[in-house]
Amino acid sequence: MKRQKVTPIEKIITPIRKFITNGKSGGIVLASSAVLALIIANSPFREYYFELLEKRISININSNAFLDLSIHQWINDGLMAIFFFVIGLELKREIIAGELSKPKDAILPIIAAIGGMAVPALIFFLLNPSGEASNGWGIPMATDIAFALGVLYLLGDKVPLSLKVFLTAVAIVDDLGAVLVIALFYTTEISLLTLGAGVVFILLMFLGNKLGIRNSLFFALLGIGGAWTLFLLSGVHATIAAVLAAFMIPTHVKINEEVFSARVKKHLNQFQKATPNDLPTITSEQLHILERLSIDTRKALTPLQRLEHIMHPIVTFFVIPIFALANAGITFVDTKLDMLLENNIAIGVALGLLLGKVIGITGFTWISVKLRIANLPKGMSLKNILGLAFLASIGFTMSLFITQLAYDTELYRMQAKIGIFTASIIGGITGYFMLNKKTKAK
Repeated sequence: MKRQKVTPIEKIITPIRKFITNGKSGGIVLASSAVLALIIANSPFREYYFELLEKRISININSNAFLDLSIHQWINDGLMAIFFFVIGLELKREIIAGELSKPKDAILPIIAAIGGMAVPALIFFLLNPSGEASNGWGIPMATDIAFALGVLYLLGDKVPLSLKVFLTAVAIVDDLGAVLVIALFYTTEISLLTLGAGVVFILLMFLGNKLGIRNSLFFALLGIGGAWTLFLLSGVHATIAAVLAAFMIPTHVKINEEVFSARVKKHLNQFQKATPNDLPTITSEQLHILERLSIDTRKALTPLQRLEHIMHPIVTFFVIPIFALANAGITFVDTKLDMLLENNIAIGVALGLLLGKVIGITGFTWISVKLRIANLPKGMSLKNILGLAFLASIGFTMSLFITQLAYDTELYRMQAKIGIFTASIIGGITGYFMLNKKTKAK
């Protein structure tokens, strides 16, 4: 067989593609964005950085501002809606055909995730029982799945696959819990009329799904142009619309695996029999065969999985890094230590993530196993569950997001961010060495 010539552009794209498909790349990009934000926020350019984030961009209809938001708000309410949409797709896939589809397999990560949310919130609330400071109880409940899995993938084959699956399931349930917390407790005044109109668009998406519509543009127009916009205007956080819209995306295929395999064989047989023209271009007959193959391939994919596959790299390498750049910038210039310690927000977030996640996940898992409610997956022990619990204390993305919703006071936001960074760094390093050390001891 004649070897294909590698073009110059392929030599550039191939290493980029390998980096994007690497499991640890998302965490690396996210960490780099956070560090860059910290550097800029403490550099001579910090004023331009904060001024840029507060610049307003409006969408006008008949000279009236329809949506008037700062760049910071567009990132947190707009770009992050894409992040939550992908979370919704992942949730639906896991519930239908993933780790949460079988009650017997799902019960343990669900219980562990509940413990990993409840105990951190309790610790924070005990340290900050009243006033505006108490609003941050939802901050330490979150786990950053990209960061946590990124650290876990650094260990490669040193950790069992079951541990990676367990952490993914815990983080998915954790994300669902965070979405519910945002919807129920971090929503401002609600316009029921506007919210109702947004729900109508969600119902139209549901109806389109049931009617067999699979066109992504149909769901995009109803989801973004209708549901997202109206939820944002109603006072309910727009990211909730993104999750609901994701649940409306079809999960069925038009042709099953058996039919697809038969058609692929038929198309390949026809392609092999087609007479080539010995030119750089293919013949009209070959083109039509490939078109039919492409159509059948599309029919064999669920719209949900196709969208998730397309959007995951966009979220990982564009949405989340921009969010980190906009939200991780803490300036320590003119900041005194007593300002950071005037309340318990920073320590509440840090202890909530570090102690709360570890006690909640490990403790609830241990109780479940002891009471025989569930069994530990094969290859796992309570020791590596402990290491995993430290990785789950990496709150970062979702914790930063809830921080913006919980506090209007900039000092409180800064204190919460310091708690998030402290816990995430300590938890990530501790979890890595615990799991690595355990493996070497085998």
